[in-house]
Amino acid sequence: MQRLQIYGEMWRKAVCSIPPYRPFSSSSATDIPTLYSFLQPSIFALKPNEQSKQPQDSTNSQTKTLTEEQKTTLQTTLEKSLLTHNTDEAWKSFKALTTCCTFPNKPLTNSLITHLSSLQDTQNLKRAFASVVFVIEKDPKLLSFETVTTLLSSMNFANTAAPAFALIKCMFKNRYFVPFGLWGNMLVDVSRKSGSLVAFLRVFEECCRIAIDEKLNYMKPDLAACNAALECCCCELESVSDAEKVVATMSVLGVRPNESSFGFLSYLFALKGLEKKIDELEKLMVEFGFSNKRVFFNSLIGGYVKSSKIDSVSTTVLRSLREGNGKEWIFSDETHCEVVKGYLQNGAMKSLASLIIEAQKLESPMLEVDKSFGYGIISACINLGLADKAHSILDEMNAQSGSVGLGVYVPILKAYSKEHRTAEATQLVMDIGNSGLQLDAGMYDMLIEASMTSQDFQSAFTLFRDMRDARILDLKGSYLTIMTGLMENQRPELMAAFLDEVVEDPRIEVKTHDWNSIIHAFCKAGRLEDARRTFRRMTFLQFEPNDQTYLSLINGYVTAEKYFSVLMLWNEIKRKISGGKEKGINFDHNLVDAFLYALVKGGFFDAVMQVVEKSQEMKIFVDKWRYKQAFMEKHKKLKVSKLRRRSFRKMEALIAFKNWAGLNA
Repeated sequence: MQRLQIYGEMWRKAVCSIPPYRPFSSSSATDIPTLYSFLQPSIFALKPNEQSKQPQDSTNSQTKTLTEEQKTTLQTTLEKSLLTHNTDEAWKSFKALTTCCTFPNKPLTNSLITHLSSLQDTQNLKRAFASVVFVIEKDPKLLSFETVTTLLSSMNFANTAAPAFALIKCMFKNRYFVPFGLWGNMLVDVSRKSGSLVAFLRVFEECCRIAIDEKLNYMKPDLAACNAALECCCCELESVSDAEKVVATMSVLGVRPNESSFGFLSYLFALKGLEKKIDELEKLMVEFGFSNKRVFFNSLIGGYVKSSKIDSVSTTVLRSLREGNGKEWIFSDETHCEVVKGYLQNGAMKSLASLIIEAQKLESPMLEVDKSFGYGIISACINLGLADKAHSILDEMNAQSGSVGLGVYVPILKAYSKEHRTAEATQLVMDIGNSGLQLDAGMYDMLIEASMTSQDFQSAFTLFRDMRDARILDLKGSYLTIMTGLMENQRPELMAAFLDEVVEDPRIEVKTHDWNSIIHAFCKAGRLEDARRTFRRMTFLQFEPNDQTYLSLINGYVTAEKYFSVLMLWNEIKRKISGGKEKGINFDHNLVDAFLYALVKGGFFDAVMQVVEKSQEMKIFVDKWRYKQAFMEKHKKLKVSKLRRRSFRKMEALIAFKNWAGLNA
C-alpha cells in the first residue's frame, strides 16, 4: 500500500500541481432523469425535460390492506406463475402485493426481477427496471446484488444507456451501494455503445466521492474505469482540467496507471500543444517502469494530426523509429490512417512521401515488409479507398529520387489485384524489377491468378516471364493457374504457345497430360489440324502419347467424319502394342470401343477385325450391339457381291465382321 501511495504521489506531482477535489466541468450538463413509473412503466420513452412530468407513485394515493390469507394466495400465485413462465400473471400478482405496501419474500422478489430481466424484450425490461427502483426506494434489503447485476447486464445487451444510468443514480441516492466491480465495466460498455462516455464520467466522479468519503474500498473504480474516465476527458471533452482531476483521483485511490493512461494524456497534451507536459509525462513513464512507448507515440501522433501539426507528426514518427532501432512494429493501423488523412487534408502529399523515404532509412533491413511504415501508410490509403492517392505517393517518392522499399509497392499490388486492375499491376511489377527489388512467389501467384480471372492473358504471360527471369524456383503454382485458366476459357492456341515457351525450363515439370489438355481442347473446338500439329510437336519433344491422347484424337476425327485419320492412328498403335509392348498406352475397353466405332463407321472392316482380335487376345469385353447400330446407320445397303468384284480382301473382312457381329442372320 505504501508503494502505491508513492506511485500516486509521483503520478500527481509529475503531471502538474492539481488543486484539491473539485467537480468535473461536464457536471453542468443536463442530468439523466430518474426514469421511473411503477404502474405504467414508460421509462424508455422519457426525455430529460420530462422529469417534472413524472406521475406520482400510485401506491401513495391508493393504499389497501391485505389479509394474511390474501398475501399468501398472491405469493403462491406469483411463485407458480414464475415456475410456469406465465410472466403477465406473475407481474399482476406482484403489482397487487406492492400496491398494498406489501412485498413478496426476498427470494421471490429477486426471482421475479431476474426472470423479467432475462426475457430480453423492452416491456419486461421496463418492468424489471421499475421493480428494482421501487424496491431500492422502499425496502432495499430485499434486493440482492446479483439481481441488480443481472438487470444491468440485460440493459447492456439491449443497449439502453438511459435507464442503466438512472438505476445507478437511484442506487447512490438511496445509499444502496453495490460493489463497483459488479457493474462498472457494464456501464462503460453501455456508454461506448451509446457513443459517449460523458454520462459515465459523472457516475465515475460520484463513485469516487463515495469510496473516499464513505471509506468504502469496494466502491473504488478499477484501472479500466479510470482509463475510461480519462479517455472521456482527453478524447471527448478535450479538457486538461478534467483530465488532471481524474489523475488526482487515481492518486488518492492508489490506482496505478498503465500505458493506456499515459496514452490518453499524451494525446490531449499533443492536441493542446503542451510540449512541457509531454516531456514530464514521458519522464514519469520511465519512473513507472514502462519501456514500451508504442501507445505513447501512437497517441502523440493522433493528437498532432487532430491539431494539424504536421511537422510534429513527422518528428514523432522518425523519433519513435530511432528509439526502436528500426526493428519494432510501432504504429497501429489506426495511426497510419490518421497520418494519411492528416497529411492529405493539409495538402502535404510531398511531405508524406518524404517522411516515408526518411522512415525507410531508419528501418532495419531485417524488418518484415508488412511491418514497415511505408507499407502501413500505403495500406491505409487502400483501406480508405484511396488507391490512386497511394500510387501518387509512390510517384512522388520516385520524383524525389527516394529509395522506394518493397513495402510501399505491395499494398498497391494487392489493391490492383483485388480490383482486377491487372494491366496496371503488371506495369508496376516491371517497375519494381527495374528498381532492383524482387517479389516473392506468393505475390506473383496472386497477380497471375487475378489476371487469369480477368481474362487478361497477356498480363499473366508477362508476369510469368518476369517470374522466370527473377529465377524464382517455385513456378508450379502459377504454371497450373495459367494452364487451367486457358483450358476453362477454351484458348488451346494460347496453351500451345505457352507450353512451347516453357517446356524446356527444368523448374516446370511438363508431362504428357499437359499436351493432352491442348489436344483435347483443339479437338473439342474442331481444330483438328492444330491438334495434329500439337501431337507432332509432342512426339518430336519425346513426350510419349498415351490412351487419353488417342481418345481425344479419335473423338475429334469421328465428329469431323475423318475416319481415314482414325485408321492411321490404329496403324500407329498397332505397331506400338505388337509383341505386348504398349509403351505407356493403356489399351483398355474405352480405347477399343472408340476404335471399333470409328472404324466401323469408316468401313475399314479389316482394321475392325484386327481390333477385335487384339481385344480377344487381351480379354477385353466388347458390346457388339453398338457396332451393329453403327453398321446399319452407315453401311445398310453395302452388298458383299459388290465388294467381291472390287476387292476380295475387303469382302472377306466384311463377311468376318458380319459373322462376328451377328449380322448374317
